[in-house]
Amino acid sequence: MTRGPATPLPSPKARRRLREAASLTQTQLAERVGVAPGTVRAWESGRTTPRGRKREAYARLLKTLAEEEESAARQAARTPQPAPPPKTEPTGDRASAPEACPGAEAEPEPEPEPVAMPMPMPMRGPAPASQARSTREPVPEPRPAPAPLTPAQAFDALYEFSAPALVRQTFLLTGRREQARESVERAFQTAWERWPEVARDRDPVGWVRATAYEYALSPWQRFRPRHRHPEPPPADPGDRTLLNTLLRLPPRHRRTLVLYDGVGLDLPETAAETEASTPAAAHRLLRAREAVAGRLPALADPQVLHRRLAELASNERLGAARPPTVRRGGERRARFRTRAAIAFTVALIGTTALTVRTAPTHYEPPVSPGQAVRGVPPRVAPGSLSDEELELRQKLRDQMQDGPERLSPQLE
Repeated sequence: MTRGPATPLPSPKARRRLREAASLTQTQLAERVGVAPGTVRAWESGRTTPRGRKREAYARLLKTLAEEEESAARQAARTPQPAPPPKTEPTGDRASAPEACPGAEAEPEPEPEPVAMPMPMPMRGPAPASQARSTREPVPEPRPAPAPLTPAQAFDALYEFSAPALVRQTFLLTGRREQARESVERAFQTAWERWPEVARDRDPVGWVRATAYEYALSPWQRFRPRHRHPEPPPADPGDRTLLNTLLRLPPRHRRTLVLYDGVGLDLPETAAETEASTPAAAHRLLRAREAVAGRLPALADPQVLHRRLAELASNERLGAARPPTVRRGGERRARFRTRAAIAFTVALIGTTALTVRTAPTHYEPPVSPGQAVRGVPPRVAPGSLSDEELELRQKLRDQMQDGPERLSPQLE
């Protein structure tokens, strides 16, 4: 049974704009679709894409919001705008001023502040209060606005803020120091390649964290040569036991436990980052806690488990590379992929041209392979007859052949 094409969806930026134009919060939109608010946040940021029935329901809701927006725009275009009331010029005649309401006291008009004028001679006597105040308290000059950060500076700030913590968190998922560092660096390199999208995301750290976790828990990591050589375990026996317990959990349960009890995300955000429903994330969390408590009963309390996970990640000396090194590595990898794609395209074009040049222009039937014919006597040269052959030939000549005589046709 073939599966039909997926329902088209607008871009993440357009999804957010339609929701805000309809004055809906992420929680209200999530209730109408039937998902968690964190899932809607992930959809609007582009980290995840809805699938199945949720995608169809989300597409129908966005289409309805777009139609409502178009109808509202057409209605506003047809409705004439009221003209602004004419402004009355102020005059010095008090009779033209509006009458005061009965029973209300007329407020005295504020006197205009004196304007400093150049005087030929210095003024004698006390200066006006407003002038004295202005001389005592100078008006502070407006501070210049800070210069906006360049993309490289913003990336470096994000990397220095979140990279060390992400390396420690990834170590809890993999139990390998080099793999944790490489996963975080690859995630930041991907973020640098897609920096305009990541910079506009509401949670750039969550975007990078999800990418690093996906790379670290990828199934093909087990086929790498260095995966066959185990790294030295932690020195503390308690940390070693806790790390072994974490590595025995399924990858999905391990990731859910690290996000909820290690990082400190709430359940909807954990479900959105692991691309699961909230009940499924809660079930994985409970199963992971049961497995850890069964092996380490002292960690049955979530607060104690959170503290032990933080201690395990902090006890390891896990450093991260400098931001310029990560950026240069990402740019170098992007250039390599671009050159490889160009070389492959050139090779494909050359192979196609060579094939077209050397291909036959007409059909030539293939020559069938030869086969040996059996039952044919070998060709030999004639020789002298033996005595038996001579006797047989003479006998055949002397005797009459059996059979009907030769008939000659005659007319009747």
